[in-house]
Amino acid sequence: MKELLYLKDRQLKEFIEKIFIGYRECFSDAKKTLDNYSIGIAHHKVLHMISLHEGLTISDLLKKLKVTKQSLNRVLKDLNKLGAIKYKKNEIDTRLKHTFLTAKGEEICNEIFTIQKKRIYKAFISSSSEEVVNFDNVLKKIING
Repeated sequence: MKELLYLKDRQLKEFIEKIFIGYRECFSDAKKTLDNYSIGIAHHKVLHMISLHEGLTISDLLKKLKVTKQSLNRVLKDLNKLGAIKYKKNEIDTRLKHTFLTAKGEEICNEIFTIQKKRIYKAFISSSSEEVVNFDNVLKKIING
């Protein structure tokens, strides 16, 4: 473990490469499904967030995804046109719109999740529980800076 304290720039670059390749591979698994619906990774990210946080407001989506209003609006428009999401106005503050998956949106999410789950599950099942917990902790620290 002490060797981690003395990581060289080259080793850090190799970790970054692994993160990049891991991301690429995980999302390339879903590419065929996304193509079937004529949507992309940005659409998948929105669907995924809404599936995890049902009723998420558009403002909260912007914060979670860290994208511009313009790019999010384009994606939401596409997903609404596809029939994958629906909106519900807040009963107290009608300026707020909550987002929900439709049955079709849930179907798309499940198709993608089933494909991605295989790769993640294989990696986790061939790892010790300590490795899985440590991996999760490291990812959280990377995300939270």
